[in-house]
Amino acid sequence: MTRSRSWGLVLLTTAVALTGCTGEEGSLPEPGSTSTEAPPVDVAETGGYAELVDRVGPSVVTVLTDGGLGSGVVLREDVVVTNAHVVGEQREVTIAYADATRSAGEVLATDPVTDLAVIRTERTGLPVPEYREELPRPGEVAVAIGSPLGFENSVTAGIISGLHREIPGSATRTRSLVDLIQTDASISPGNSGGALLDSSGRVVGVNEAYIPPSAGAVSLGFAIPSATVVDVAEQLLADGEATHSYLGVSLGRLTPAIQEQLGVAVDHGALVLDIDRDGPAAEAGVRQGDVVVEFADQEIRSVEDLLAALRDTEPDQRTTAVVARGDTREDLTITIGAR
Repeated sequence: MTRSRSWGLVLLTTAVALTGCTGEEGSLPEPGSTSTEAPPVDVAETGGYAELVDRVGPSVVTVLTDGGLGSGVVLREDVVVTNAHVVGEQREVTIAYADATRSAGEVLATDPVTDLAVIRTERTGLPVPEYREELPRPGEVAVAIGSPLGFENSVTAGIISGLHREIPGSATRTRSLVDLIQTDASISPGNSGGALLDSSGRVVGVNEAYIPPSAGAVSLGFAIPSATVVDVAEQLLADGEATHSYLGVSLGRLTPAIQEQLGVAVDHGALVLDIDRDGPAAEAGVRQGDVVVEFADQEIRSVEDLLAALRDTEPDQRTTAVVARGDTREDLTITIGAR
């Protein structure tokens, strides 16, 4: 994968005008029950996914904010999960339901690291969908439900295109766009926070972003896996915040110019731009200008690779890292911190 290419990326919120809904085209950049036994929908017998949508559609809502909107998925009978970028700094929103009713919603907590937020709804008794915590397989059916451009409860279908995806170059600007599910089910501004379903109607992910056609892309959408959604949402509901593994470094891309300037003997990795003096990386001996090329026994070719590997660790876990420093390599042992 070429890491130096510049990609446009759209987070899936949309602005609302009095005369209608307009998509903002920019550049980048639960606990529901879980199940592994639900049978898939027979498309030939059901005439498409109509029955699935009838069943799960009421569990997908529209989140209306001052000047914008996004989507959300019911997590508990009075709680909706959505993206943090949908609600922004607002604490009071309006929730629109599939039955054309609305109620007030209170944003309880947000997590900028995973771009997730939980909202308590004034309305109770909402239908909770099943959340599939095991990852889908590439090639499985994917059905997206949300409110693209304000068209509430719109449905699109495709397949799961890939797993463990990251948007090249995005991690230096937002930490949420790594380790994502890729789908070709059409998603647009306003789908953000909506549901990505499998053929049984289980939620496999919460839609997050897409690469727009202006970047040369065709049907490249991304969703946060349900396992991440459920774990973070439960932490937010219990504690008002989520705990994440912490290294204590600021990272950047290793460009050919920087490689030449530093005199490092590698052409890939995550460049350490700055370091917290009292952080885990500093205590392990990581220095400014080091290039992380291996972490927790995983090869690191980019900032996104390192952030994805860090998500697989736990606070207080001891792990190893390899950094390129000039023409040498240093093997380090790091005790992961928490934040």
